[in-house]
Amino acid sequence: MTLNVKSNDILVHELQLGEQLNESVHSARRSDFSLMLAMLTDDVRAHSQFTVPRSQATEKITSAEQLRKQFQLPDEAPLALKSIDDISRFNQAQLIEKQQFDCLRLANTLQPKALAFRDDAKYISQQVMTNTSLYCQQKHQQKAPQQAAAARTEFNANAWLGAVQNTIVKAPLMEAYA
Repeated sequence: MTLNVKSNDILVHELQLGEQLNESVHSARRSDFSLMLAMLTDDVRAHSQFTVPRSQATEKITSAEQLRKQFQLPDEAPLALKSIDDISRFNQAQLIEKQQFDCLRLANTLQPKALAFRDDAKYISQQVMTNTSLYCQQKHQQKAPQQAAAARTEFNANAWLGAVQNTIVKAPLMEAYA
């Protein structure tokens, strides 16, 4: 069985196999047929029927901000809270209690609320961690102290003592005793 494809190429569609796929069906070589199908890439995005030919005309590239202005859309919802004061905007219990869902939807449309409280890409919820394997949990626990130690900054004791000494010398009470 010889393929018409270079050894470095990835099999993307059946045409790269030539007539071999058809011949293996007609000669009842099920194992060859299965092997050739298994050799095809499983990433659908690579298949030729899903590739769109590029046009010669250059398309106008617009940013998200330009599109928001053009269609008069509100600001994009932030991913996380910017400050601790933004938590008060999440208090929507009174509107829900009074079943004023339209007011709630309107308020959220006019001033979109943050999608999450924190914007820490490395944070993993405890609920998620309990659903992982014990090996994964142990690996995460071992990695956490290493990351915390790396995040700690060095304490410069000499600079701190110098700042304290300058503060004491320049304090107004010291001038009264001098």
